[in-house]
Amino acid sequence: MGIVEKMRLDGKKGFVTGAARGIGKCTATAFAEAGADVAIVDLDLATAEETAKEIAEATGRKVIAIKCDVTSEEDVQAMVDTVVKELGGLDFCHANAGICINVPADEMSYGQWKKNMDVNLNSVFLTDTIAGKYMLANGGGSIINTASMSAHIVNVPQPQCAYNASKAGVIQLTKSLAIEWAKRGVRVNSISPGYIGTDLTLSSPTLQPLIAQWNAMAPMGRLGKPEELESICVYLAGDTSTFTTGSDFILDGAFTCF
Repeated sequence: MGIVEKMRLDGKKGFVTGAARGIGKCTATAFAEAGADVAIVDLDLATAEETAKEIAEATGRKVIAIKCDVTSEEDVQAMVDTVVKELGGLDFCHANAGICINVPADEMSYGQWKKNMDVNLNSVFLTDTIAGKYMLANGGGSIINTASMSAHIVNVPQPQCAYNASKAGVIQLTKSLAIEWAKRGVRVNSISPGYIGTDLTLSSPTLQPLIAQWNAMAPMGRLGKPEELESICVYLAGDTSTFTTGSDFILDGAFTCF
């Protein structure tokens, strides 16, 4: 069997959170294109259903949509139970849901701080541990977390201390779980994207004016594309990455190299 065949995900089952659009939609599409059955998990059920239908029609795979508040332990448990029941198992997951609140620290309310931590870090703990318990009891699996280059640098000019701290926490959580589960068949890795040109970024009245400045600072002079994150996620979800755990993959066009 050649490397292309080995990279396929035929027979595998998984889910992606925050998958109705953006990065999550792209990775869910890539997983299905590689042969996996996938659950599109999002708080926006209507868009998740549209995305699931689109991917299913394009790939011929079983793709379902599940509404889930990833900050709720009960919702995440119910979501994982539904994935296992509807897809027939759980081999991988991509904890991708996240938000960014751009508010100066001296103006940020504690409520805003907590919301950022809940969505970006606490939800990853819930997703990883609840999915991980199933994987630990059923032969193993692969967990992928979306961190950020903001875990490695402090972004400018936008103020985003809560986001940066939460994403740094994601990387340390990833490494901690990888160590705990290294001998038990569950691998945990993270990806750290740089500035990615999602629909949200490109249309945001707050962020859109900053794109020219970001590009001026970027070695490649441009934003990344969501599709440029797909191959690493397919690799991490599959069986060619069985010696890869506890790693963070920075995908930023060399932005953090200086």
